[in-house]
Amino acid sequence: MSRPLLGVLGGMGPLATAHFYRMLIEATPAETDQEHVRVAIWADPSVPDRTKSLLGEGPSPVPVMLDGLRWLQAAGADCVVIPCNTAHAYVEELVASTGVLVLDMVTAALQSCQAVRPGVRRVGVLATRGTRAAQLYERAASRLGIEVVQVPFAVQREHVDTAIRTVKAGGDLAKAARSIETAARVLHALGAEVGVAACTEIPLVIAGAGRVLPMVDSTASLVETALVRLAVRTGP
Repeated sequence: MSRPLLGVLGGMGPLATAHFYRMLIEATPAETDQEHVRVAIWADPSVPDRTKSLLGEGPSPVPVMLDGLRWLQAAGADCVVIPCNTAHAYVEELVASTGVLVLDMVTAALQSCQAVRPGVRRVGVLATRGTRAAQLYERAASRLGIEVVQVPFAVQREHVDTAIRTVKAGGDLAKAARSIETAARVLHALGAEVGVAACTEIPLVIAGAGRVLPMVDSTASLVETALVRLAVRTGP
């Protein structure tokens, strides 16, 4: 019997997809090529911008995402990950149309916060405006008894949005990291006990923020969830 196949619905953005796959490889306890996870990656960067769609400023990404999900389904994927937090606003619609099992990145990240800080009550979230508008983290956190803290919109525009655009454009990553560190300081001042890099571009510039506040990488949380789902041992 063949081993499980993990599907990756990617391209949102391309660097975030590559980061997920690299982290998956590094987290897998394999000593040979043959022991690594079987993966099928669909990465189409032409997927319409998720944030613009959620803010009513652009077309829905669902038709293109459905094409990718059906491609992964035809390839035999046992489950699918989407290494893009904002895209999770469309998961219910995607699953209803295909029946594909999509692993929950948002809940995984919040559960990682609970592991980092047992009994955590307030989690700071650094995300796109689309993720904020869809209240993805607020809805998931309410089921776990956690309060979500967000930066003020002025900080969102000046620091978080700018940092995300910089990473996507391959710009000055050091400058982007300073912006994310500034945003983390604001979250800490607002009472956040743990922070979440809740956009898959942010973990690429998270180092400085981690010196301000314990930070959870949502991509790493998704990797761990995928390995558990595929029954790949991740520890002793």
